[in-house]
Amino acid sequence: MKHNPEAVAIQEKKTLGFWIYLMTDCVLFATLFATYAVLKGATAGGEGGAELFDMPYVLVETIILLTSSFTVGMALLAAAQGIKGRTIMWLLITFMLGVGFLVLEISEFSTLIAEGNDPSASAFLSAFFVLVGTHGLHIAVGLLWMIVVVVRLIKNDFKTTDVNRLALLGLFWHFLDIIWIFLFTIVYLIGGMA
Repeated sequence: MKHNPEAVAIQEKKTLGFWIYLMTDCVLFATLFATYAVLKGATAGGEGGAELFDMPYVLVETIILLTSSFTVGMALLAAAQGIKGRTIMWLLITFMLGVGFLVLEISEFSTLIAEGNDPSASAFLSAFFVLVGTHGLHIAVGLLWMIVVVVRLIKNDFKTTDVNRLALLGLFWHFLDIIWIFLFTIVYLIGGMA
């Protein structure tokens, strides 16, 4: 298969642009983590993480999201082999896992709010909701992206550009998993002990 040098140059620019976007997202999350670290003790006399967090529940969320990292990897492998049906299957499994994670996160937020622990209750809760909610928003964007990719794959022939787009989607999804590992460790594990 011959590669068009112009198409390769365009793809390289898109990939570089995406890496720049991911770095700006790293700065965003670093800022949110720093804000959380400063405000985690500012509970305004209310409960802190140790009293609020349901660790078995959060562990289930973590397992679901990390499993989705494996399934998106399987989609990328199938795409690299040019197996359209298997690529779509793994993307749909990843999508379902992502939806499951998001439903659990929204449920956690709803429970906290119903118990009177909303973002306005303390600086700690404001920082928690913004940090975890920003990650959840990114998951929602990733899910939307997956829908677009799956619809495109169903409607069109499998092309090299699709493999490149999937690689960027996979990179984004793995990035979100890494952010979640930091969230799980810093917010839930360490925050749940304090």
